[in-house]
Amino acid sequence: MLPGTISLETINDALFDEKGVLVSVLRLDKIHPHISGNKWFKLKYNVDSFFNGQKKYLVTLGGAYSNHIIATAAAGKEYGIPTIGIIRGEELNKDSNDALKFASRCGMKLFFVEREQYRHIREKGILPEELYSELHAPNSELYFLPEGGSNELAVKGCKEIVKNIRDDFDCIVCAVGTGTTLAGISNALEYNQAAIGIPVLEGKVFLEKDISGFNGGRKNFRLFHEYTFGGYAKSNDELDSFCKKFLQNHGIAIEPVYTGKMFYALYDLILKDYFKKGSRIIGVHTGGVGK
Repeated sequence: MLPGTISLETINDALFDEKGVLVSVLRLDKIHPHISGNKWFKLKYNVDSFFNGQKKYLVTLGGAYSNHIIATAAAGKEYGIPTIGIIRGEELNKDSNDALKFASRCGMKLFFVEREQYRHIREKGILPEELYSELHAPNSELYFLPEGGSNELAVKGCKEIVKNIRDDFDCIVCAVGTGTTLAGISNALEYNQAAIGIPVLEGKVFLEKDISGFNGGRKNFRLFHEYTFGGYAKSNDELDSFCKKFLQNHGIAIEPVYTGKMFYALYDLILKDYFKKGSRIIGVHTGGVGK
């Protein structure tokens, strides 16, 4: 059962009227104050697996501003799970920013590693020896959750996002980090529905392949790589201004890391007549606090 209500809110704009499209926002950000948006769906079955496997610690990794770290720490506190966060950046500490402060207050134990070591952990899934020593726990007692919570159980959870949509739609649009959420959505679509992913980082080389690996090779999605604004957590005055105007016009807060880029892209695609008249489009608000 979801901890909060998911609503589908239609937003109005002169552009939408001109182009003859209907745009609604799926408010996943309302699920939970901290385990919000797609993060709740990603964690749902992983939390179950943690308890079923009788593990001692849940270990995951992320950057200094990671919404995944925030959500995992909050889930740990809520469900009584000891959490470990491996954080990219040995120059950081638990008081470096609000995200890390929050994770620490939730009880998450933070390990800070240099960026090359972080890359090795992310790619190989081999945890640092000092972590085992400090925790006094063998590998069999650790539940490892990849960066961004990206695994098969997360895809299974994200498939349920579509099940919470009661209205008919033609296309669903979401921001893409690891591609896990889009893969889950892709798995749940009907034959006459399509998904659009807006990558928030430079991922032309690997993202489509990763998503296809999670969704069984389904071809019902398309990625638009033109809206990264230079890379992950990168922005400019135009994107920042768009996020502010979106809040003013629609009363919905978005940020430039994920949802801001997605809605900016959606507006631009509508402007360029990507969608045919009469299209019913859903933009997924995946929550998150941004940078």
